[in-house]
Amino acid sequence: MATASFVGTAVEWYDYFIYGTAAALVFGPQFFPQFSSTAGTLASFATYSVGFAARPLGGVIMGHFGDRTGRKTMLVLSLTLMGLATAGIGLLPTYATVGIWAPVLLVLLRFVQGLGVGGEWSGAVLMAVEHAPEGKRGFYGCFPQMGVPGGLILANLVFLATSHGLGASAFSDWGWRIPFLASGVLVAVGLVIRAKVEESPEFETVQKGGDNERPARLPVLEVLRHRWREVVLAGGTFVGNNALGYIFMAYTLAYGTQTLGFSRDTMLVLVLIAATVWLATTAWSAALSDRLGRRRVFVAGAVGLVIWSSVFFPLIDTSDTLAILLALVVMAIVLGFTYGPQAAFFSELFPARLRYSGSSLGYQLGAILGGGIAPTVATALYDIDHQTWPITLYLVAITGFSFGCLLLLTRRPAAESIPQRIGSERVTESSTTG
Repeated sequence: MATASFVGTAVEWYDYFIYGTAAALVFGPQFFPQFSSTAGTLASFATYSVGFAARPLGGVIMGHFGDRTGRKTMLVLSLTLMGLATAGIGLLPTYATVGIWAPVLLVLLRFVQGLGVGGEWSGAVLMAVEHAPEGKRGFYGCFPQMGVPGGLILANLVFLATSHGLGASAFSDWGWRIPFLASGVLVAVGLVIRAKVEESPEFETVQKGGDNERPARLPVLEVLRHRWREVVLAGGTFVGNNALGYIFMAYTLAYGTQTLGFSRDTMLVLVLIAATVWLATTAWSAALSDRLGRRRVFVAGAVGLVIWSSVFFPLIDTSDTLAILLALVVMAIVLGFTYGPQAAFFSELFPARLRYSGSSLGYQLGAILGGGIAPTVATALYDIDHQTWPITLYLVAITGFSFGCLLLLTRRPAAESIPQRIGSERVTESSTTG
């Protein structure tokens, strides 16, 4: 089950991340040639943000049916939507061919991508966490979490191989389509794996009316009525992580190539190395959270995000390759410490009958306020006076905000917590806070 969660999620996030890489490297001249270089990058990152706008809608729709009809069906649907949209982007005509219809169709397909990934995270996480043996929720929950850096690694490897193999001119003209079209094969593999996975035992218990729980008729409304504080604070804890994650994954590619003058291959390799560290740290921190408690590990990562966001761009601005690698690798480590325990942490906030909807809403709220706008905001802030200190202030502010939300969420009185069964354990506030 854990392996299936990792593979399926990695494929889906590969689809999502190749868009971000293409937005940083090629979409400007291909779909917005009437703009300047900076304006074209800003426009391509704006279309990038459209996917985040669609993610809450995907989370609401798939959260509803995931709590009503099952986790497995929604995972298959989300992967199918993502695969079709990604392959469609690879077939799109450019602005030179069809004019304004090119960016319009790009935005539409990006919206469909957002719908797919909006329901992906919670479904994959719950299938892993709700199948986990006693005392292993954090570790099992990290497998879909590792699918995020796993998808990033795969996306960068494919882009690097394509770019290096074809050369800059051919890659910009048509080679950028290959990573999108290759998605069809990867999605087929992911669907075969997911089709063999058994439904979550926690969901089956709810369906049978066990543990005094029955499926909610309108789970999203019930979550918003009774558990809205958990949704808002959970989303707040994720804003900083997600914003820095997408600065790390997408914006630094554009900044390194267009502003600092590094080659595309050099920046892809640096991000690839850091993403590998991110994947390993995610697994390590998740396992630590089973031993030390979610709160201790999560807080350590949140503090690290605040501190490192203050030195990230100053290191990159040295234009020294080793300094940039250091900036990216340490960022990957602190991202892993907040991302590793997140799956189990979010799952433990909601009872099983509302878990898909509640965790999905919290995650997607943080995503749209974090990564959904971060590359666009960073591009706009840099364009003010062509310095990165405004970006640094922005990142310190949002990571500080997330740290505050985390403290509020994990220090709520235990009496306010509703015991929730996950696997064979009864979860209370003490297990969440560590």
